[in-house]
Amino acid sequence: MVSPEGGNSSIKDSSMSASLQANVSAVTASVVNGVAIPLVQQRTAASGVPMLTLANDSLNIRIVGINGAVIGRRKGPYTQFFEQQAYVSGVHAQLKYKADTGWVITDKHSSNGTKVNQRPLQPDVDMSLNNGDILTIANINLQVIVR
Repeated sequence: MVSPEGGNSSIKDSSMSASLQANVSAVTASVVNGVAIPLVQQRTAASGVPMLTLANDSLNIRIVGINGAVIGRRKGPYTQFFEQQAYVSGVHAQLKYKADTGWVITDKHSSNGTKVNQRPLQPDVDMSLNNGDILTIANINLQVIVR
């Protein structure tokens, strides 16, 4: 999150688990041309976990994946991107990193669904995310970038 002084500040949320909070603490924001840009500190890259980015340039959305993070209009570290999106559920989906399969997305019984490459997800069933996929959260398309 960006502090009023324009510097970086850690994200704190008492409702997050300790492991999720550790991952969220690795993400801070910087302001470039008036737009908050998430940055991942070096310890995330050193962990061996590939960096996941979800992007929609026309909506100015660029999300850095956090293991265990909820995507939603009311919950999770990405609410600033979705709070004005009426079709996105309060708790819509969840990102996870699994050592055996890589990054996955799980629909959390959302009202308007989650899709990967136009394939609808069943609630509580993990779907792998691969570089170049299109993740659809309700009516929002996000390009999947894995590096």
